[in-house]
Amino acid sequence: MSTESLEWPDDGDAEAPSYAGFWVRVGAAIVDSLILLVLTGPLLHLIYGAAYWEGEQLVHGFWDVVIGYVLPALAVIAFWLVKSATPGKMVFRLIVCDAKSGLPLSPTQGVVRYLGYFFAMIPFGIGILWVAFDKRKQGWHDKLAGTVVVRRPPTSILDAYAASDID
Repeated sequence: MSTESLEWPDDGDAEAPSYAGFWVRVGAAIVDSLILLVLTGPLLHLIYGAAYWEGEQLVHGFWDVVIGYVLPALAVIAFWLVKSATPGKMVFRLIVCDAKSGLPLSPTQGVVRYLGYFFAMIPFGIGILWVAFDKRKQGWHDKLAGTVVVRRPPTSILDAYAASDID
């Protein structure tokens, strides 16, 4: 197999992976962002008051860094390592995995992928938009970490029916 294609573990009649495209990943990111806002927003409001939402400051203090940046980063990486997906990706039946083996990502890949989002966003978000044009639907953060996002294969007859085009 070429290095351009995903080399899934040999389990007989494995099909080629179905890479998750740009818009489904945007949907997953919106779900994740809403969940994080619902969890962190009230805490930050409790600590900093209404001024937190009105100011133009990037960082409002120690608790802002911990609650608004550190804890979400740890949560996202933990979800990738434990569930192979964040809650938003789970809603859309997507998983993040190693690009070569199809196996769950390593802790190093998780950290590199998370930090890679910042790198991908710097030039006007081009590294994120790259997902729409890439053959394997990889953003720059995926390429840096050696990961891909794929649709989770059905695990039951109901999942297979839901994923089919049968009406």
